[in-house]
This record gives sequence, C-alpha cells and structure tokens, in this order.
Amino acid sequence: MRIAIEDLVVTLAGRTVVSGVDVLAEPGEIVGVVGPNGSGKSTMLRTVYRHLRPASGRVLLDGRDLRAMSATEAARHVAALPQERGSDFELSVLEVVSMGRTPYKRAFAGDDDRDREIIATAMAQVGVMDLAGRSFSALSGGERQRVLLARAFAQQPDVLVLDEPTNHLDLRHQIDLLGLLREHRRTTLIALHDLNAAASLCDRLHVLRDGQVVDSGKPRDVLTVDLLADVFGVRAAVVEHPLTGDPLIAFDHQGPISS
Repeated sequence: MRIAIEDLVVTLAGRTVVSGVDVLAEPGEIVGVVGPNGSGKSTMLRTVYRHLRPASGRVLLDGRDLRAMSATEAARHVAALPQERGSDFELSVLEVVSMGRTPYKRAFAGDDDRDREIIATAMAQVGVMDLAGRSFSALSGGERQRVLLARAFAQQPDVLVLDEPTNHLDLRHQIDLLGLLREHRRTTLIALHDLNAAASLCDRLHVLRDGQVVDSGKPRDVLTVDLLADVFGVRAAVVEHPLTGDPLIAFDHQGPISS
C-alpha cells in the first residue's frame, strides 16, 4: 500500500514541532526518515500510527485518510514499533506477540490455528522462539525490542512504522533485522540515527531539520558531504562500500565542524 503524509503540521504544548511536512512511501518501498535529535522524526511517525493527531495535514493510505478509519481497521493496515516501548508487561513473550492478532478477532476470542501459525512464524523470524515462556518484563532491552518486532510482524500489516528499531540490538541482530525488512518488502517508514544503515536499507530518504523536510531522494543523492556538514554538523567523506556498493559515510571523529 502507498502511504502519503501531506502538509503535516503538529503542535505540542503550543509549539509547532512539525511544519508542512510531505513524505511519500510507494508500495513495497522502505523509506527512511533521518535528522538530528529534535528534528521531528518521532513526532511525525506518531501521527502515522495515530498516537498523535495533527493540527493540520493528512496521512493517506492508498488515498484514504487514516483518521477516517476505525482503530481496528487502521490496525489491520499499520503496525508500529514506537520509541516509547512498555517494559512492565506482566505477560509472557508468547502473550505479547499474540497481541498482534487482536485487530483480526472478536472481543475475548482466542487464537485459532492460523493465528498460532502466524505468531510462530513471526517469533521465528526475529529469533525469539526460545523466549516464548519468559516474562516480558524480565527481558533485556534488546530482547524486548525483538519481541515487539515479532508482535508487529504478527499483525501482518500493509505498512510498518519503525522508530529507531535497531536501538538496543547487538550488531548481529541489527544486521538480521535489516535483512528481514529487505526480504519481506512491506511498505515501511523507518526513523534511523545510523546513516550508514539508512544508506544500505532505504530506497529513499527524507531529511528533517527543525520540523521540516530539507532534502529527499535516493540515499546516494541525499547523503552528501555538504548535507552532513549543514544538517548534522559533522565532517565526513562519502565513499562506495567495498562489499555492497552502497554509500558509506566515514566520519571524522576528531570533533564537530567549528561554527
């Protein structure tokens, strides 16, 4: 499904946090949202999974306003992994992942064979089958992250909204996750701090600064030396990755660019 954010404005506590943002993800595209802390990435994504209501503008799913859908219908189309992730669930891992099937069931209905198959597949994909009986609240941050990803996959959405999904994951699980997203090719909006991961994973990038989109396009067209200096305040060289051919950003860690 195609998702389009049109002229989005979000105001929090009387302050405009996102202003006139347009973002587009075509069916099956993985679209990255990058920018410095406080640029509005998470706020924008929260409007897509309906945690925030915009002051103006629209989020359209195949031309339909997500706000016009019921919560259940929207949840059948859009699954999210937000940054504000609960850690106090007094539920087992299996029960947490099973919550992904809720939009497809009547109230108080149990899981049927199809639900159980979908849940097991999602858990296997992110490598948490061995955690099924453990308490979610007793898991490490990285384990919780993978369980919540499994819940999102079990939801079988048309659109995935992922806000810093590699946070708390070790290197191997970061690589596994990025590979999984490439393999399954759902329409995906993903916020990432790791610009090299964004360059490797994403079909297109939108760069936010101070609540506005300042550049959009393919990673190799967007992630330029000038943009890195202007938006992120860092000195870097952009070269070709020797293994994949993707843009590879080599940062100068001696210090930020002098103002």
